[in-house]
Parts: sequence; structure tokens; C-alpha cells
Amino acid sequence: MRRPYASPRRFIGSLKMPLYKGDAFAPDQWRILAQGEDFPPSGKVILTLPQWQDAKHQARPADIALGLFVEPGTSAQTIAPELRHFALVMIAFPKFTDGRGYSLAHQFRRSYGFRGELRATGDILFDQLQLLARCGFDSFDIRDEATLRLLEEGRRPDLGIFYQPGLGREVAEETRPWARRALA
Repeated sequence: MRRPYASPRRFIGSLKMPLYKGDAFAPDQWRILAQGEDFPPSGKVILTLPQWQDAKHQARPADIALGLFVEPGTSAQTIAPELRHFALVMIAFPKFTDGRGYSLAHQFRRSYGFRGELRATGDILFDQLQLLARCGFDSFDIRDEATLRLLEEGRRPDLGIFYQPGLGREVAEETRPWARRALA
């Protein structure tokens, strides 16, 4: 059974999914700032893009860490100039078949040099975790019961060979020249 998807626009802050980070479940120190809510004096808050556009030129407490919630149809180029303001970017996966978040994460890391936390949230399945990590994600809000159960049992997805290059641990180039080659 899957938990309902919680987009900050429709269901702000009411549902906390288990956070999986660094091969373990971890407490989530971030919270979603509700529409119209003022910044707290300190803490870690996640904003939607419209909230950020409204708040970016306003004064805010110095002890606030900012995160950005990104919906899958958002252009990476739109967000790229703003990435330096955020310690976390949370990318939504409304359905496990929606792969746009993979591309966003890869672009944020590789093309725009984002070094903060990239979090996948929503309909994430066990088999996708390793592939998401290869695109640059380092934390996951998981709602799928089967995935949660497998992780709680200590199981980890482990594919040993990849044809496409990714971020992180890699097979040396030219070891499988028929599969890929370095760009000239």
C-alpha cells in the first residue's frame, strides 16, 4: 500500500515520510514552510519555487537554512541561478514511472555544480534507489511500504555493472569500449 503523495502546494507539512540517508533511516530536520507562513527564527525550511520568488528579496533570519521543493516539470535552467541559496533541493516523484527527476538531479550536480543535499520524495521504489543515487540523490523520502520493509530488513539494491556513466563509484572507462567511450 502506498501513502498519498504530499505536494507542498496541496498537502503542506501534514505527512512525514521516512527519510533514508546514508544507508540508514534518519530523523528529518527539515520542514515544509506553509504558504503564507513567516520564517521561524531558526531551523531548516523547504520552500516551493513560488514561495522562494516571493521571499528571496525579503529579510529573513540569519539562522535559517533554505531548501527548495521542485516539481518534475520544472526547468533546471530556471532554478540554476538560484541554487547557491539552498542547502537542500527536494525533487518530487509523483509516480515511479516519472523519470524527469533523474534528469533534474543529474543537471543540478553535473552542469550546475550543486553540492548540497539532493532529496527524492514521493513514489520511489526499492529498485530505483541505486539509480537515483547515481544521478546525484543522497537522501530519499520513501512512502512505498514494500521499499520501506526491504530497507528495514537491511537489504540494499546492488547492481554491479552499469552501461551509462553516473555520479559516484564507476567502472574504469575503456574497460567495456563497446558500451561507452570517453567524449573527445
